Amino acid sequence: MISFSLSTSQQTEFLDITREVEKITLKAQVSEGLALVYCPHTTAGITINEGADPSVQEDILKILNQIVPSKGPYRHGEGNSPAHIKASLIGSSVSVVIENGRLLLGRWQSLFFCEFDGPRTRQVFIKIIAQ
Repeated sequence: MISFSLSTSQQTEFLDITREVEKITLKAQVSEGLALVYCPHTTAGITINEGADPSVQEDILKILNQIVPSKGPYRHGEGNSPAHIKASLIGSSVSVVIENGRLLLGRWQSLFFCEFDGPRTRQVFIKIIAQ
């Protein structure tokens, strides 16, 4: 298992982590298998979506903010219930196929770390599973 840290600068944001995960995958020298990308935080997540147009990430965050408003009848005492809910909707991990030693992502796909309770310093874990 390999991990890396990243720092977020906003309360909610998507950070493209594709290049970092690709570096780790190449270093593992696995020709065929899976890369499991995991976020161990309850107020952040991991997703795969379009990376070419940043308005896609903006749209996702905008709609998540509409679905899960910052003010609500939340009971959690820390005041970050919306972040927990958004993280549950996005999910804490993704699996990506490794083929010929590289991540098998679609032409427009990128891996994103999704911050919902920032700014913070976060961890991402990568587990490479050889076939």
